[in-house]
Amino acid sequence: MLLANISVPLLGLVDTAILGHLDDARYLAAVAVGSSLLGMLFWGLGFLRMGTTGASAQARGSGNRAAQAEVLLQSSTLALVLGCMVSLLAPWVLPSAITLMNTPSESSGLALTYTTIRIISAPAVLLTYVAVGWLIGQQKARQVLIITVSTNGLNIVLDYALILGLDMNSRGAAIASVISECSGAAIALWMVAPALREHSLAQIQSMVLKAARYRSILRANSALFIRTALLLFAFAFFTAQSAHFGTAVLAANTLLINLMLFTAHGLDAFAHAAEALVGEAVGARDRRNFRKICRASAECSILTGLGLCLILWAGQAPILTLMTDIPAVAESANRFYPWLLALPLASAASYLLDGIFIGALQTRWMQNTMIFSVVGVYLPLWALTQTLGNQGLWLSFLLFNLARGISLGLVFICLSRGNLWWPATLHKT
Repeated sequence: MLLANISVPLLGLVDTAILGHLDDARYLAAVAVGSSLLGMLFWGLGFLRMGTTGASAQARGSGNRAAQAEVLLQSSTLALVLGCMVSLLAPWVLPSAITLMNTPSESSGLALTYTTIRIISAPAVLLTYVAVGWLIGQQKARQVLIITVSTNGLNIVLDYALILGLDMNSRGAAIASVISECSGAAIALWMVAPALREHSLAQIQSMVLKAARYRSILRANSALFIRTALLLFAFAFFTAQSAHFGTAVLAANTLLINLMLFTAHGLDAFAHAAEALVGEAVGARDRRNFRKICRASAECSILTGLGLCLILWAGQAPILTLMTDIPAVAESANRFYPWLLALPLASAASYLLDGIFIGALQTRWMQNTMIFSVVGVYLPLWALTQTLGNQGLWLSFLLFNLARGISLGLVFICLSRGNLWWPATLHKT
């Protein structure tokens, strides 16, 4: 999972690195805004991945193979429907959304073109979310690695060919991403297909057509949807406020956020492992194993956070040189780089605890602590530190991530002391 997760942000890093070496920073700014909007559209439906992982893991723990197939089929059907809706409705929403993001005028047209192309792959992206979530729940990390490396490897090749070879700039980055995402979905569906082969066509149709089950899925995942939407709002808000400080600072913040996402995906590997193992322990009602998994995951997350901080510190100069050679962007990135160094340790607890709560399907607490962190910490701090400019924005973002971990940690302690994990989380498929 560590290898698979680290490969995910390469898609954004490669786009950023190649566009960051073009003569004009407006292409990088356009992709920054477009990627942030697509994050809200795609990742806002990330509950499909998270909810599928928890349900898949608990079905595996219970030893019910029919339940495992049912989780896969119903979540895939929901993903396909939602993906088609997003692709159809997005063209009416994107122009206004780009305006609301305070996009610099010189980049707004490019951002609209980028997002209009990228949105085509919405059904493929959401189907991949479900397939990856199901595979994680089944503890099949090797297949997840194949999916992510294949997708991102193809994206790297296409980025180089379209952006530099054919001089297509940000438009080429969008086309490369669409082709890569659709190819990744095809590989993901091929990976999960064996789970359905032992069931008859009549059984599969029965699983797909159980309307009551879809209502159950939506109810169970509504908290995850709100939590994810708020998290993506936090990132989009960061990008929107960055635009107030000019194109160079916006581009620099984009570089740093992409590097932060690289470290976040590394830390998330232990969260994904916890989702699968915790879900299996809950499905089997194994309290002792549950405690061992949480302890081991916490130790690994802390060590990984420290390691990532050291790597970023030691590699600052070569990393930024690789990412951009635009002088104004490089100077801004160096000035705000210390915030990036602090983020892995500040965020480690929140990523790990997310995994534990997803595996146990205790998603309501994730929603409530995210509301507190955004409304009670992030936005008030941003309002109080506006005189500090971009430094204040980074401070607010750092403390927001710290608040997520602290608040979820307090809930974890309360649930553990009261032995409240099992009655609320026993999942029946």
